[in-house]
Amino acid sequence: MQHLEQLARELEGDLFFDHKMRVLYATDASAYRELPMAVAIPRSIWDLKKLIVFAKDHKTSLIPRTAGTSLAGQVVGNGIVVDVSTHFNQILSLDAAAKKVRVQPGVVRDELNLFLKPHALFFGPETSTANRAMIGGMVGNNSCGSNSVVYRSTREHLLSVKALLSDGSEVEFTDLDIDAFHTKCELSGLEGEIYRHIRSTLSDYNTQEEIRKEFPRPSVERRNTGYAVDVLLETAPFTVGGPTFNFCKLIAGSEGTLAFITEIELNVVDLPPKEVGLLCVHFNSIDESLRANLIAMKHHPSASELIDHYILECTKDNIEQSKNRFFVQGDPGAILVIEFCRATREEIITLASTVETEMRAAGLGYHFPLLFGDDSKKIWTLRKAGLGLLSNLPGDEKAVPVIEDTAVDVQDLPAYIRDFNLILEKFIRSSSTENMEMEDCVVSSSAKW
Repeated sequence: MQHLEQLARELEGDLFFDHKMRVLYATDASAYRELPMAVAIPRSIWDLKKLIVFAKDHKTSLIPRTAGTSLAGQVVGNGIVVDVSTHFNQILSLDAAAKKVRVQPGVVRDELNLFLKPHALFFGPETSTANRAMIGGMVGNNSCGSNSVVYRSTREHLLSVKALLSDGSEVEFTDLDIDAFHTKCELSGLEGEIYRHIRSTLSDYNTQEEIRKEFPRPSVERRNTGYAVDVLLETAPFTVGGPTFNFCKLIAGSEGTLAFITEIELNVVDLPPKEVGLLCVHFNSIDESLRANLIAMKHHPSASELIDHYILECTKDNIEQSKNRFFVQGDPGAILVIEFCRATREEIITLASTVETEMRAAGLGYHFPLLFGDDSKKIWTLRKAGLGLLSNLPGDEKAVPVIEDTAVDVQDLPAYIRDFNLILEKFIRSSSTENMEMEDCVVSSSAKW
């Protein structure tokens, strides 16, 4: 306690180690719970350096935290949670001509896009929590979202970061040609050591073969977990003709474990076409919807999202979301929301008609409403409400977020979900049998009495 009190006096920002604040930061939107040692609200880079030195001296960890992206325990731990959402939340610069923006990690994704809109630009990757998700967290777990089929993940838009290493030294990771990469390898200190280590590791033939054998195949683009050393391997100097080396490819998805980010430079893109239509196809089962999705993907949608039976059931009795069910016909097992962005509404109507014809010919889907304008916004509101609705189910039976953000090749998805559901059914049956056996024991014990 005394060493934490001393640290609190040295920081420009705040340090909390009372039970109340530790409990508030002991969880994210997941099933995981762990009390941190303390919670820091740093005000400056100097504060971050102080925290790094303290963590090193006391053999604990720092857990960078913003808001809105951690659904699987990424910001839960017994070290010091460092919340940068309060003071590291500025948009620092914009080069509209080069389509680059530099921000601090606490900038909210939707607020960034409000800033960019007058310049006819926006940051593409979107999470279901985009009105509160912050860019630092999006980099940390390489967020993508419903429009990833067009804009891919945060990794593809991350140009450079300024960060602090574990010794407190300041670095900037950005694109490096081969000469610049080897120059970095000659640096003294921890930065040079990092570059030399990656050069030695990825130059080894056996390591290269193992990475290419064991990492997900390139067709699985929507990856947001793990260290993307396979992406680094495909860059120069390790792959002839590859893109320039950039450690940002590794930092995206690393969940704050490699460096403490203080500034982020992003690529931004032109605003999408203004005309947007949602084809909300109704199916009798999830399996049917997944097979239909293969047809949808051939027509290059900007998004294809599933609303399953469980979410639809939750919306029936929800005062706010029940109003957004106006398009639902019958009691579908799943609804596939297929978004098309085109220059004119006529193009979307023609495209939606083609998709409907192909799906009906394959015996897939029974209702094909096409929605525009405010109606389409209500659909996405319904879809985004799913996580909150499921977590607030009354009683003991409710969804527990344990398996999060699996990424599967779209061609493999129908078989994957079928196999996954068989595994769940197996454990459900096993659990039911155990409960029956326990009930038998209770009955037997009562009979003896």
